[in-house]
Amino acid sequence: MEAEQMINDIADLIKAYLSGQGQNNFIQYKDPGELREILKLDDYNDGAGWPRIFTWIEKYLTYSVKTNHKGFVNRMWVGANLPSILGEMVAAVSNTSSCTYESAPVSTLMEKYMIRQMLDLVGFRNGEGQMTTGSSNANMLAMMAARNQSLPTVKTRGIFTQQDMIGFVSADAHYSMEKAANILGLGTDHLIKIPVNGLGEMDMNLLKENLEKAIEKGALPFFVAGTAGTTVRGAYDSIKDLVRLKKKFNFWLHIDGAWGGAVLVSEPLRKLYMDGIEQVDSLTWDFHKMLGTSLMCNIFMINNRPHTLGKVCSSDDESYLFHDSQNNKKNINEVHDLGAVSLQCGRRVDSLKWFLDWKYFGKKEFGRRVEQSLELCRYAEAIVKESDFLELVLPRNSFNICFRYKARESVANKLNLAIRDTLYHDGKSLVGYAYFEGKLFLRLLLAGSDLTCEDIDQYFLDFIETGNSLAQI
Repeated sequence: MEAEQMINDIADLIKAYLSGQGQNNFIQYKDPGELREILKLDDYNDGAGWPRIFTWIEKYLTYSVKTNHKGFVNRMWVGANLPSILGEMVAAVSNTSSCTYESAPVSTLMEKYMIRQMLDLVGFRNGEGQMTTGSSNANMLAMMAARNQSLPTVKTRGIFTQQDMIGFVSADAHYSMEKAANILGLGTDHLIKIPVNGLGEMDMNLLKENLEKAIEKGALPFFVAGTAGTTVRGAYDSIKDLVRLKKKFNFWLHIDGAWGGAVLVSEPLRKLYMDGIEQVDSLTWDFHKMLGTSLMCNIFMINNRPHTLGKVCSSDDESYLFHDSQNNKKNINEVHDLGAVSLQCGRRVDSLKWFLDWKYFGKKEFGRRVEQSLELCRYAEAIVKESDFLELVLPRNSFNICFRYKARESVANKLNLAIRDTLYHDGKSLVGYAYFEGKLFLRLLLAGSDLTCEDIDQYFLDFIETGNSLAQI
């Protein structure tokens, strides 16, 4: 009875929270010291009891950011889709690990089903995949697969007596690529960052020159990662150009589509931004970003290289745990114990969230949502261009609008940061910022499925009014 009452009580709190997500300010901002006093984290260390537990839950919901609020335009994700929220709740209640079929029969079949669905959608043939903790992990897994494919003995002998291996990424690639080079023992000096052109796309001529230089020095160019939607600019590297170089230099071609991979659910946008994706070796894609599945939800897929995950991720003897998959671990289509082909042991049940979202919305609705987001980005870009107070710092490539409040260069950075922070502390909006050639600019991301032109109008109105006030215009 106690558990039933607690669940009813928490359900009431959650319903109240969800109903107020889009109302009032997106945060009741407190500085860290003030918030620490409010939370009273040091109290009741020997057993708080339910009343105190619910007090902390209420405070958590009260002072957290409302990520489903239309003023939250700071990250590549926003408040989650309801089907996936329900899936997250069910996964928490069932409290299992999707590492073996025995412990998670339903989620295992759901994950394998969704992997097949995504392989078919992308156009990967004779492929395989797995859901990971996010694209940072998936990027490392891609680099690891490429390393082991290029040097078959590296798994047993290590990299110490092997030929120098060189990887190549865009200068604007995600920082997880450097982390992967470090973790895998390749060294960040062996990860060459290729400069980008004026649109933020990897310069293919410079990539070709660096590939040739590596070979001349006796090194092995084993891995190239293109980006589909870079973090700051939203740029898409040319997949067709990368494929042409892949055919000449025989490297593993990976695409980081954590952000921009969402265009794959729209045929027109797929053709515009990711034409040729079916010819690459691997792809990562975060469903928790533009498509709105509850955090975290990612898939890593490999094209036309069967049995790779089993060879890369498994150890020699896992029979104490993965009984059913021990004899089949080299063929992921036959493996039911998905932990046997994963770098993890315990695995969260993320497949339920994505399965429910996919069944509820479907490709058509997701495609409409992504196309709508792009239209809203075009609308926001037009506002900036037509404004007397705003300017684009970088041209818009896709879903990222990089702009700032116009001001003298000597004060522009300080003023724009002050505008951003004022709107944040006032609870009106939260937007990210970055630098280009010393210029601080705001990076507006419009990933919310409920956003309208009126919401964008209001955002820029608040931004300009705040800027005018701080600039004393």
